[in-house]
Amino acid sequence: MKVVVAPDKFAGTLSAAEAAEAMATGWRQVRPDDETVLVPIADGGEGTIDVVASVRGVTRHVAEVADARGRACEAAWLSLPDGRALVEAAQAVGLSGLAPEDRDPLTATSYGVGQLIAAAAAEGASEIVTTLGGSATSDGGAGAVTALGHRLLRADGNRLKVGALPLRQLDRVELGPALGTTVTVACDVNNPLLGPAGAATVFGPQKGAGPDDVPALEAALTLWADVVERDVPGGPWRHLPGAGAAGGLGFALAAFVGARLAPGAATIAELVGFHAAVADADVVITGEGKLDGQTAHGKAPGYVAEQARARGARVLAIAGQITDGAEALADAARALGPEGFDRPAQLCAERAAELATQAVDQRWA
Repeated sequence: MKVVVAPDKFAGTLSAAEAAEAMATGWRQVRPDDETVLVPIADGGEGTIDVVASVRGVTRHVAEVADARGRACEAAWLSLPDGRALVEAAQAVGLSGLAPEDRDPLTATSYGVGQLIAAAAAEGASEIVTTLGGSATSDGGAGAVTALGHRLLRADGNRLKVGALPLRQLDRVELGPALGTTVTVACDVNNPLLGPAGAATVFGPQKGAGPDDVPALEAALTLWADVVERDVPGGPWRHLPGAGAAGGLGFALAAFVGARLAPGAATIAELVGFHAAVADADVVITGEGKLDGQTAHGKAPGYVAEQARARGARVLAIAGQITDGAEALADAARALGPEGFDRPAQLCAERAAELATQAVDQRWA
């Protein structure tokens, strides 16, 4: 049989590549004659750059940019073999890169993401794929577009300070130079910018916003959307699926650089050659830290399972936790259990070996 091993990361314990290697090791212990093909996957969240970096011909660049607090940091981006570039927002403004006491979505800035996009454009990238997951910011992408040369002005003609709260003083937008290349945004969520499913309400608390902060963020982002959609031709953009990703960075990139917002898992799958690998697969193994009812809605394992089934392959899953609502994802699934954080690689291998043993006589339940 041909077995494609395509997990996402197990957050906090294993990268996608480490998880794939562990699963393949366990499978081979039981079925050494099967062809195993490792295709680590991601959906645009943190760690996506490392998944894509495994593709042959990729060149890693490092740039000094601003982190979410405005401090200098080093962030990587990739040149791809076909002339495109990959920028991961979390490389510059990732939430995990901040100590808990430094997390403040009211003042965090996405400026560093704009710097990374500008660096890729300066190198002549034919297209810049920008992934948005895992950010610490809720500034609507205002910092990023400022870094790209656009002017955000108060009524007195002075420029806005960075962060989300200063957006409440926004009076007008003056467009800067065109970027000179196309941008595709790989979104790991499909939330709009505003409202009960928007950036402030859903993601603000995850980034440190308290109960009183969420309405303040919503008001700031609402004024931001009103002014941008008045002053920048081509809108509206606030309701686009993914506009609320990375605290509204999806909205800003759609408005200011004409970015196309695309599902992250499908975009990354294309970059790493997943579709070619799965075309003739008999079995596909996927997984991540937690499988639940939301996994099928845009998350990488859900996309992998959907594509595998469309091609007639069996779907197996291994995860740190498996909760109600994930049963339909796979033909058989195994959780690492409470010891998963202590020895995740070993347990991934053991669970894969269990599934391979069942495969000997096609017992998938």
